Amino acid sequence: MSLDDVRRRFPALGEGSAGTDWAVENAVQSNRAPLKIRGDHDLNPGFGPPGALREAAVLVPLVDRAEELTVIFTQRTATLSAHAGQISFPGGRMEPEDGSPEETALRETAEEIGLERARIEIVGRLDTYVTRTGFRVTPVVGVVTPPFILTPDPIEVAEVFEVPLSFILDPANPERHSREFLGKPRWFYAFPYPQRYIWGATAGMLVNLRDVLGAAGEGGQSQESA
Repeated sequence: MSLDDVRRRFPALGEGSAGTDWAVENAVQSNRAPLKIRGDHDLNPGFGPPGALREAAVLVPLVDRAEELTVIFTQRTATLSAHAGQISFPGGRMEPEDGSPEETALRETAEEIGLERARIEIVGRLDTYVTRTGFRVTPVVGVVTPPFILTPDPIEVAEVFEVPLSFILDPANPERHSREFLGKPRWFYAFPYPQRYIWGATAGMLVNLRDVLGAAGEGGQSQESA
């Protein structure tokens, strides 16, 4: 899939942009509608989040490599109190000074991995994702233009790596896995990649990305492996 293909599936930002603020506003106002609410409950009916939800945002960074598009992921450090060692997108909780989820995603990305916002073009949003841990996450899709130098925060990020977008769009993905939680099986999406295991909310957002980019199987349903 080319960068042009990706842009065609998100709202066109047009020409003569006055800057990031204009592009963000245009992307938000003209994005796919209506957006859905996704989450752990997609595969686990009745498995809802706490009543009070905190706002958060992540960046889904698509890197415009000459060979092919890739997706940036981070692996969290093993010492964090929440989601230690898990693979995620850069992002975090919205702060009062953030004017939009896009601002949160860009700020958190700069703080976590040192990726400058000048290298990122916002192209749109995915569906809101609600987590069992009580966050309402807005995934913001951005195209990253090389070259760039990353400086991961050693407290939060153990490693930054890229995965080819073609792997995410492979018809063999995603798989459905389960683990026991509170005495019951909890189902979740997973993208096992060599020496990596992308699962949970991050994998759920990747399923949404597949839907948007048209990586659906026959009959309009994503191909899933048990």
